[in-house]
Amino acid sequence: MSDVEALKAEVRTLSAQATQAKMDLHDLSEDLPLGWEKIPAVAASCHDLYARLTQARAALKAAGG
Repeated sequence: MSDVEALKAEVRTLSAQATQAKMDLHDLSEDLPLGWEKIPAVAASCHDLYARLTQARAALKAAGG
C-alpha cells in the first residue's frame, strides 16, 4: 500500500470516528442535565479526533492525494 493510500485510509477511519464523536456530543447535549459530568471527557475526545483528522487531511494534501 502506498503512502497516499495509507493516508486516505487513515482519513476515512478518522472521519468516521470524528463523526461518531460528534454524534456522541450531540446526544449528550440533548440529554442534559442528565450526564452533565461526562461533558469534559466527551468534548475532549471529539476535539482530539477532529484535530487528528485535520492533521491527516493536511498530510494527505501535502502528499498529493
